[in-house]
Amino acid sequence: MPTYSAPTKDMQFLLHEVLNATGSGIGGYDELDRDFTSAILEEAGKLAENVLAPLNVVGDEEGCTLENGTVHTPTGFKGAYDQMREGGWIGLDCDPAFGGQGMPYLMNSAVGEMFVSANMAFNMYQGLSHGAYNAIHTHGTDAQKQTYLPKLVEGSWSGTMNLTEPHCGTDLGLIRTKAEPADDGSYRITGQKIWISAGEHDLTDNIIHLVLARIPGGPEGVKGISLFIVPKFLVNEDGSLGARNDLSCGGLEKKMGIHGNATCVMNYDGATGYLIGEMHKGMRAMFTMMNEARLGVGLQGYAQGVVAYQNALGFALDRLQGRAVTGAEAPDKPADPIIVHPDVRRNLLHQKSFIEGARAFTFWGASLIDRAHRNDDAEAEAMISLLTPVLKGFLTDKGFETTVLAQQTLGGSGFTREWGLEQFVRDARITMIYEGTNGIQSLDLVGRKLGLNGGKTVMAFFEMVKSFIKENEGNADLKSGFLDPLKASSKDLQAAAMYFMQNMKNPNDALSGSYDFMHLFGHVCLGLMWARMAKAAMEGLETGDGDAEFYRTKIATGRYYMARQLPATALHLSRIQSGGEVVMDLDAAHF
Repeated sequence: MPTYSAPTKDMQFLLHEVLNATGSGIGGYDELDRDFTSAILEEAGKLAENVLAPLNVVGDEEGCTLENGTVHTPTGFKGAYDQMREGGWIGLDCDPAFGGQGMPYLMNSAVGEMFVSANMAFNMYQGLSHGAYNAIHTHGTDAQKQTYLPKLVEGSWSGTMNLTEPHCGTDLGLIRTKAEPADDGSYRITGQKIWISAGEHDLTDNIIHLVLARIPGGPEGVKGISLFIVPKFLVNEDGSLGARNDLSCGGLEKKMGIHGNATCVMNYDGATGYLIGEMHKGMRAMFTMMNEARLGVGLQGYAQGVVAYQNALGFALDRLQGRAVTGAEAPDKPADPIIVHPDVRRNLLHQKSFIEGARAFTFWGASLIDRAHRNDDAEAEAMISLLTPVLKGFLTDKGFETTVLAQQTLGGSGFTREWGLEQFVRDARITMIYEGTNGIQSLDLVGRKLGLNGGKTVMAFFEMVKSFIKENEGNADLKSGFLDPLKASSKDLQAAAMYFMQNMKNPNDALSGSYDFMHLFGHVCLGLMWARMAKAAMEGLETGDGDAEFYRTKIATGRYYMARQLPATALHLSRIQSGGEVVMDLDAAHF
């Protein structure tokens, strides 16, 4: 059975030596001293290691069952959820006015990584609630907030998001679910939604569905969509639960992975719903949480890579096979552990250098969200909007790739269920699909985000990289191994952006290169993160106050990324500059 160990030491390094949380000037970060963050991370780590991780295989093997309209979650999930709720983890970063702990989103992300690595399917139940909480907190009336938020924050109620219908996914302008006005100011919701994560389950007393639907007479397309609160059980004026609403789970999807989470077909048969936000402005309300939701999915992608890598490393240290080409390294044993072989080390370093860079990128993204919200910083808001499709698309593509590399480390054992690596591969696969497929993320990046604020935001990113290089070019060790590769990759990114700007008259040229641009951008972001981490590690070695072995390991891992992964930017640039003709030339009938 696979194991999991919470990477709290690396998280502390990022929080305090790379991001300098307490000195960042972000509202509330002054309270994030080492002792405080250590206490939170250690407790979350224990919950992840001892409670959630052992249930990961259980959830995968048992899955969820639907009986007489009720979904039963796997054995142990209810007890684990109750522990999560009683510990206050569900409302960690929620508004204290509604019972939350008011911590920064950064801390929620750090804790969330551990919960996802330990048991991704389980963590999705509370993750969906967080999205519903955000939408109601931002767009709900005072009465709606008082009715729903305290229960969502404490975890006694959960939430969902209902977007997709059988005939439409990304193109939400095609949705058919109707919302007929009722005399009492509510609406009657009728339609079917599919792929609704946590749509029905036995973990909470009530489930608060947020449903996109059309009010008759509204504009066509996305401009005519409204958002509604549709509770499983209606709520009485005194806050108690009333009658069962006219909605039901019509079936459970049979899926490749995340078996422990109930992915439901939801039927609404004249269910009572309440408008949230403005009429016909449902997409605006829904997209309130998109930056956080998509960053959360990017986190899921690399978090599955984290646990897969840990188990691949354990296998490589134990498995005896062959001898090192330079001579036996374990002469007292019949063979050397496979980690002595260069190709196994390459494989493991590929995994390690990605997940540590991805963690830094995600933490930085979370801090930008905090800066935007807590400091009302428009530039931070613009920067995270630019980076969101990169965080989601690049980290999930590479996170899935990391689970496959980890599985490969085990050879034939990785293909069997006994070792657990194949589950990480299957679970990670969904992250590339939901919350907008990665192809859609790349189109959003090039088609909308690249031109954000007239291109000023992407130029601000280039200037950020340039300034970091200029400020630190006097450090010879940092320059050769980190700054020079970062400069080269940043030039590739700028050249790709310039290509798009010069070829906008033919949109196929830009859109054919969008996926490569997303990956090119992702590599530059991880290159920047590794340069920052290397600088912090070198400073730690100079002061002599920290763990010297940890710092040396960090620098060596970063050098690998800069030398062996970052040069991929040149390949992506070459593909982008080849244009759209080679992609669009073949007639559809000839595929």
